[in-house]
Amino acid sequence: MTTADLRGDELIAARHLPADAERVWTAFTSAAGIAAFWGGSHATVAPESVTVDLRVGGEFALDTRAPSGATRRLRFLYVRITAPHELVFDEPVTGLRTTVTIRPTGDGTDLTVHQRRLPPELRTRQAADGLASILDALATYLENP
Repeated sequence: MTTADLRGDELIAARHLPADAERVWTAFTSAAGIAAFWGGSHATVAPESVTVDLRVGGEFALDTRAPSGATRRLRFLYVRITAPHELVFDEPVTGLRTTVTIRPTGDGTDLTVHQRRLPPELRTRQAADGLASILDALATYLENP
């Protein structure tokens, strides 16, 4: 189960995943992986909309579709890439910074997603629940080899 803690302009979500660190890394850095889990329970992601340029200064982008049919393009710029343990990326419009930390354990991987500089509209329980649902969707995706 995912825990998500909102602290002012920071949101931290954590989850243990029964998959090795390389597999978790690939889910976060491949178009197929991102498309499979990024929408969580609140949106879907069209696989053909996902682009990944995995390098510092590169970006990944995707289109989300809400149940209402509304679509939104999301873009993120890579700031730091330390395979297979850490990804840091920024959302260029709001300045939101996300750090994904992947730590191997004896029985899988501990994953932490730490978002900083949350804009006021994302400092809500709904946003925390949304991030938790994304990590829950990641866990479901990783259950299938």
